[in-house]
Formats: sequence, C-alpha cells, structure tokens
Amino acid sequence: MKIGKATVPRSAICTSNEDTIVVRGHDLARELIGKVNFGDYFFLLLTGRKPDAAASTVLNATLVAIAEHGLVPSVQAARMTLAAAPDAMQGAVAAGLLGSGSVILGASETAGRLFVEIDERAQASGGDLRAAAHAVVAEKREKRIPIAGYGHPEHKRRDPRVDALFEVSARAGGGQHFVEIAKVVEDVIPAILGRDLKLNVSAAIPAVLLGVGFPVNALRGVPMLARTASLIAHLNEELADPIGFALSYQATREFQYTGEMPGAAE
Repeated sequence: MKIGKATVPRSAICTSNEDTIVVRGHDLARELIGKVNFGDYFFLLLTGRKPDAAASTVLNATLVAIAEHGLVPSVQAARMTLAAAPDAMQGAVAAGLLGSGSVILGASETAGRLFVEIDERAQASGGDLRAAAHAVVAEKREKRIPIAGYGHPEHKRRDPRVDALFEVSARAGGGQHFVEIAKVVEDVIPAILGRDLKLNVSAAIPAVLLGVGFPVNALRGVPMLARTASLIAHLNEELADPIGFALSYQATREFQYTGEMPGAAE
C-alpha cells in the first residue's frame, strides 16, 4: 500500500453546494437518480465512467451470482451478532463482512491477481498463455500457496455459476481474454497439483470482470457488496424468525474440551 504525502484532502468522487450534488461529474438528482441502476452506479463511483452495455450486464450478473450462499460463516456471524444485539443491524452486517479474507469473499481478488500475473508473464515471454499459466501455478505449488478460485466442496464437476457467467459475458460482448486464462489454469492444475480442481465462482467473477475493464484492486468489493444485500435479507429474516442462538447451540452440542483439568497432573 502506497503511503501518500498529500497535505490537502481531495477526492474526484463527489462534491455539493446549496443547489447541486455532483457525483463523478454528473448531477445526482437530474442525471442519475431513476436513470441508472445500482450496479451501473457502483461502476461509475468506482471508475469515474458509466459502464458500457457489456460491463453493465457482466457486473450485474456477478453481483447476482455471489450474493447468496446459505448459512455460510459470514451469515452465521451476522445472525448471531443480531441475536445478541437486535437493535444493531449495522453491527451485524459488519460482523458478516469482517471475515472477507482469502477464504471467504476475498478469493475473487486473489484469483484476479493470479490471472493478471499470468497475463503479464505471457506478454513478457512471447504470448504463450499455457506456458505462463503452468509456470505461475507451479511456482505457487512450490510455495504451498493455494490456487484461489478452483475446487469446490460440493460442485465437483464445475460450479454451475461459472458457465452461466461465461455465457453472459460472451453474449454481452465482454472481453474473453481472462476467461481464456481462467480455463487454461483449470487445464494445467491436474498435472501440477495431482488433483482435478474445477473452476468455481470466485475465479469466474474476476475472469469476466477484468474483461470489461473492472479494476483489479476493487475485485474484493464485488462479493462484499453482493453479500451485504444477502446479509440484510438474512437479518430481516432473523428478526422475524430468529435462529441466531440455535446456531450457537449447534457448536456447544458437539463441543469437546481438549485442555487439562485441575489436579490432573497431581
């Protein structure tokens, strides 16, 4: 992370005066409200430009693909937090997002950086994507670094969301270069890892988003934004039909104490 030396606060995202609110150079009230959907507005906020048709379609599709995934740890954390503090939905949403790391929600960013690394390696060595993918994956194997976005505990033949997103991207006219890289990685994994790990949604998301000019540094924000919508839905259900404490009971029911007892060593 680069540490800036600015002495004056500045931003190109938003300003306002008594009569107008300006967002990325557009009059919010006159040009944006009711005229752009939220996915497109997110793209505008992030990049400073309105998405073209392909970027709009692909971004909205990825948000739909990753928003909901059942009682995953982030949802359980949010529900149990709300059970303990039902007046603090904001805290419960935050609890659900705090685990956005390399395993949950952050894998899309990691996979995207993998694809960019392979692309740069290929460009520097004659354009052979397969050779570049093989080299990069082998290096990560050597360092015992997991290949994010490949393998799924349930979807062994390939996460069904992958082909759905790839089809959306192709139909919308999104760039297919990073989709190709994602598929090449899938092809080289068995020979290197000794396991046939298929693409999952965390690799499909950056593959299609990078193809429409989405910034790699913001890739983690897509599953975070999408999951926020799902968390709010779960928390609304929690208020009406609470299971937060039931989730904690599941842990205590199977609990095994593995420490020492007083006097055991005497």
